[in-house]
This record gives sequence, structure tokens and C-alpha cells, in this order.
Amino acid sequence: MKQSVLVTGATNGTGYAIAARFAREGYDVFITSREQARAEEAAERLAAEYPVQAYGYGLEPGSEARVTDLFEDIRQKGYLLDTIVLNAANLGINQDTLTVPFEKFMEVINTNMGWNFLLAREAALQMKQKGKGAVVFITSNTAYRAIPARVAYSASKSGILGMSRALALDLGPYGIRVNCVLPGMIKTDRWLNNYNDCRNAPSNYTPLGDIAEFDDIANAAWYLGSDQARNTTGAELTVDGGNMIQLYPIIPQEGGAGK
Repeated sequence: MKQSVLVTGATNGTGYAIAARFAREGYDVFITSREQARAEEAAERLAAEYPVQAYGYGLEPGSEARVTDLFEDIRQKGYLLDTIVLNAANLGINQDTLTVPFEKFMEVINTNMGWNFLLAREAALQMKQKGKGAVVFITSNTAYRAIPARVAYSASKSGILGMSRALALDLGPYGIRVNCVLPGMIKTDRWLNNYNDCRNAPSNYTPLGDIAEFDDIANAAWYLGSDQARNTTGAELTVDGGNMIQLYPIIPQEGGAGK
């Protein structure tokens, strides 16, 4: 049976780079998106670029039955997952603490923690049959360093760290490892287009003088999700150019941030 990975939120950006990294290593790939058509199109691109099988699924947060059906379809295709990378997230942007509706706050918590727990559990049920597996959460350095008007997002990313350690403890006896990747700022389309002046945000000013590209996160996810990290569980791998080690960023008097 070929090795396989499920990557959520994998039609572009970080998620697609993660899926491609595993495909490059010969893993058959399952990817999800909120939109079925986008998931299928991304899977077709992966299969065209790498000699692997790739499958796309539309998966809107909220339906436990849909998750069960997804994993049953994976099983029916002849797989038991080796790795799941939980990349999709509700970003919870512009949620002012004093005015955000409670239901909007809880949407972020439910997606980033509850939904990811459900997916991790269903994956673990397959991994238990194999006697091994890896769960990788893509969280954020905002789990430790809060940013304005993102209280639900920061809380959920912190919560994932605690949840991953608890899962590592519970799933370890079945040979299942659970770890987290903590990206800092990434060169997304928003960064490239300087949306909301994000290229001059303090988090750009890292000790390395650069911020992450998609492949940097993908390489970290690959390491934790593969047998290269066979004796690593309950761990965190931060990929932020050293941003979290600073008491405050050193901002040059002139010139932009990053390279």
C-alpha cells in the first residue's frame, strides 16, 4: 500500500506547497477545500506534476457526517492514512474584542479547534489500524505573541498547542505522533501585494532578515509528518526567521523589511 497524506486547505499557498512536498516524496495525496471544484482542480495539478494519485474533496466546516464520509472514501480507495496535515483555518480577521459578535468569535474557535480535532481523530482511527501515523497541526507564532483584533485566532492557535500535546499523550501508545508547525509571517499574495501595509509590519523584521516562503513551511510539515521524525511527538517547530526570540524587532531607520 502506497503512503498517503491528507492536507486540509490545500488548493493554493502553504497548503498546496505542503501537498506538493509530500507528492514529491511519492505520497498519494488527498486535499480539501471549501469548494469541491477548487479541490479537484488542485488535485489534478498535483497528479500532473508528480507521479502520484491525488484526490480533491469539498469540505465545509460543520458536518461530522461529511468528515466520516470522506475518511470512508479514503478507505474504499484502498488507503489507511499515514499522515494528516491540518492547515486550513478561520483567520478571524478584524474581530474587535469589545464589539465582535459571540457567534463570530465561536466560529473561529469551532473551526480551528473543534473541526481540527474531529479530522485528527478520524485520521487517527485509520492510523491505529496501521500501528503508526503522524498528525501535524499548522498553527502560528501568534499562539505566543498576540496581535490586535485577533483574539479568537490567537486563542485558537494557543489551544491547538495544548490539544496537540494531549493528543500526543493519548495516541502515542498506538504509534501515532502529533506535532505542530508554528509559522510567522509568510510571503502570501497579501504580503506580495502589500495588503494593509503588511510588508512593513514589525513581524517582517526578523533576526534572519527574511520571512518564510511556502516551501519553508512545507519542509517543516514534511519533516514532522514523515518517518524522519519517528521519535518526535508533542513538539513544536517554529518557522519565523527567529521572530519569537526577540524582545522587540530591530527596525532599520530606512528601507523595507524582508528580502
